[in-house]
Amino acid sequence: MRPGSVLVDVAIDQGGCFATSRATTHQSPIYVIDDVVHYCVANMPGAVPRTSTQALTNATLPYVQQLAAKGISACFENPGLRQGLNVMKGKVVNEAVAAALGKDFYDPAGLQ
Repeated sequence: MRPGSVLVDVAIDQGGCFATSRATTHQSPIYVIDDVVHYCVANMPGAVPRTSTQALTNATLPYVQQLAAKGISACFENPGLRQGLNVMKGKVVNEAVAAALGKDFYDPAGLQ
């Protein structure tokens, strides 16, 4: 990365996003490695709970509405929902999950 670049790790409380991530605090929020500024404050949304809840709701509500209106068929119409489908009718339908668990993968299209 170019000197002066900034990395913001909003998932540091779940292990971090970058090889150089380490949790910081609001009192000491940044550190620099190889001239790259890192901001890795754990639980950043907790500092602004109302705003972060509104943002999360705005981002997820369209998916909830699609699922409520169309049920499982929404997962076949929306690629974003499809990527979040892990198990269907007792079968693992996400290739990465199947591989990680040593289970057989099933194409969800064949289970409709």
